[in-house]
Amino acid sequence: MKRTAVNPWPWSLNLGYNQAELIAGASRHLNCAGQTSVDADGNPQHQGDMRNQIALALDNLEAVLNAAGMGLANVVRLNAYTTDVDEAMRHFDVLGSRFGLAGAAPPMTLLGVARLALPPLMFELEATAAD
Repeated sequence: MKRTAVNPWPWSLNLGYNQAELIAGASRHLNCAGQTSVDADGNPQHQGDMRNQIALALDNLEAVLNAAGMGLANVVRLNAYTTDVDEAMRHFDVLGSRFGLAGAAPPMTLLGVARLALPPLMFELEATAAD
């Protein structure tokens, strides 16, 4: 798979994502359900702690990707949902560092929502991956 960043202006690079990516030669395409801060039994974790909710949502996303033989470097689209955009932005370095280590800056959208599926949850990641 070949990824070509498309950035008509550079400001999003400072936030760790490309405006778009042209994907060529992909053979598999994986649509991931939203991943949140839950344990292996689906129980919410880190109530009231945005930073650790983001980190566990990333861990859970990586587990799903790994189960398909992929990793964060394969993510070609990322959507993030949060009940508190300002608080999520204060901890976006967690996302940037993890994707940075994987050498990836997938196009992404951050949306503020009234609530997520379970009331203690404050952050959710939904991804599309390819290889």
